[in-house]
Amino acid sequence: MQRTAIGSLGLPGLVGSVFGGANESKLQGLPPVRAITRGPKFHWFSYYDKLQFDPNGRYVLGMEVDFEHRSPKAGNVIKIGMVDLKNADRWTELGQSSAWCWQQGCMLQWRPGSKDEIIWNDRQDDRFVCHILNVHSGSKRTLPYPIYTVSPDGRTAVAPDFRRVQDMRPGYGYAGLPDPHKDTAAPKDSGIFRVDLDTGGRELIISLADIAKFGQIPGNPKDAKHYFNHLLFNTDGSRFIFLHRWRATGLRSFGTRMLTAKSDGTDIHIVDPHGKTSHFIWRDPGHILAWAWHPSGGNAFYLYEDGTDRVDIVGKGIMTRNGHCTYLPGNKWILNDAYPDKERKQKVYLYNVATGKTVTLGHFYLPPEYKGEWRCDTHPRFSPDGRNIVIDSPHEGIGRQMYLIDISAIVG
Repeated sequence: MQRTAIGSLGLPGLVGSVFGGANESKLQGLPPVRAITRGPKFHWFSYYDKLQFDPNGRYVLGMEVDFEHRSPKAGNVIKIGMVDLKNADRWTELGQSSAWCWQQGCMLQWRPGSKDEIIWNDRQDDRFVCHILNVHSGSKRTLPYPIYTVSPDGRTAVAPDFRRVQDMRPGYGYAGLPDPHKDTAAPKDSGIFRVDLDTGGRELIISLADIAKFGQIPGNPKDAKHYFNHLLFNTDGSRFIFLHRWRATGLRSFGTRMLTAKSDGTDIHIVDPHGKTSHFIWRDPGHILAWAWHPSGGNAFYLYEDGTDRVDIVGKGIMTRNGHCTYLPGNKWILNDAYPDKERKQKVYLYNVATGKTVTLGHFYLPPEYKGEWRCDTHPRFSPDGRNIVIDSPHEGIGRQMYLIDISAIVG
């Protein structure tokens, strides 16, 4: 991995060193894997539902940090950059952030619909903000609010209050700013905010106070404290998912409902009312794949039809473990992973929706020091053409780095 600065992308690069399990992949009949970042610093992208690749599939976004195995502090800064897959995996530094966490980074992503702009969160003084940067010209503007998920047209974002998230589940919010509603179970002035990415305007569209009284909450908790996390627009931007979570006083575990709403926060629907929703992805504007508990089949992946009570199990007896799921373009394949097995290996695989066939892409060892908040999930992300994926992994013993897996021979 060679290095350059923004504005120097046209310079020819040296041949990058390729390291990682290429020989092992050949011996085991697995697709080729190559490291696209290297030490001494550590690199990762984090969550699986963001656009890591540019629309042409050439540039891969990532974050760089010089420590591991502890929680970020308010003053810890990470670097933002991208890897040029067509120029010896050259790393171009683009910016930095002091608003980040191990599991979801700083919400770094390519701005949907743009060939040139990326977006990420940062902290400036007493507020969280987001930057929108043209990676080729260097032009940057800063909006006074952070984002979580961005609509497919790139014009709108929605986000929870990251101060609340950090208070309720450290490791998913950002250090540095206390929750002003810390002592309120379900504040009316906190919740989900809609941000106009062109003007920077923001409005509260769903409050915690309203959702805490909306529908039936499993267990009917009287002393629970509420928050929102894990938001995601559907594929046409008409609706978004949000998880409503609560935790009773003195308990570490939390309950979860999965809900959807129109992009303006109206027409709220409870998709999964049973209290145990986990990872999810939109298949199309009206269907959601999610790992959850349902009375029809226990813990499994289910396909929910938004706006109705219809739900069907997916991968019964095959996709039997929770993972970070996405559909490859065309929806013929589900890309998924699993948490470490008894040997601490994380499986990354494809599932063919029509045939039920699974194809293993690799088993990546997770050293025992990667645990809890600072674990390193693979979080597989795919290229726009669906022929390559990138994962985060420390399996080579050099800290977390990003690896590209060529799946063209499988899906082609």
